[in-house]
Amino acid sequence: MEQFSFLLGNWGMEYNIPKSVLSEAATGMGKGTFKKVLDDRYVTFDYSTLINEQKGQAYGIFAWDRKLETHRFWWFESSGNFSTATCKFINDDTLFMNWHDSLLIQTFKKVNPNKIILRMENPDSDGNFKLVMEVTFNRK
Repeated sequence: MEQFSFLLGNWGMEYNIPKSVLSEAATGMGKGTFKKVLDDRYVTFDYSTLINEQKGQAYGIFAWDRKLETHRFWWFESSGNFSTATCKFINDDTLFMNWHDSLLIQTFKKVNPNKIILRMENPDSDGNFKLVMEVTFNRK
């Protein structure tokens, strides 16, 4: 779980959601914390947001799946929605996620020790990936 080190800590989050087939345009703010738990076997992500005056909360858990030899992710929202993803580190500064119940892909990319960019993309009819959400994480 050492590869997750660049994510660990407390973050302020700035949301930019462009108009897409999945949503209307929106902006927002949030705060979140990545931390190791249970003898450093898991990394959790606990966060809250305010986007277009709507509050939201979510909780995520990253774990190493020994059987499949890959990192996995479970996502739970206060809305009652939940999802799973498979994760792969592209390099020391980039985590790629493939969501199981959709065509969405997501990356966390370290810009510097105090800034991370999360991008979520969805394929268009030509197979090109289009941005559906970008979140800038600034270390607190």
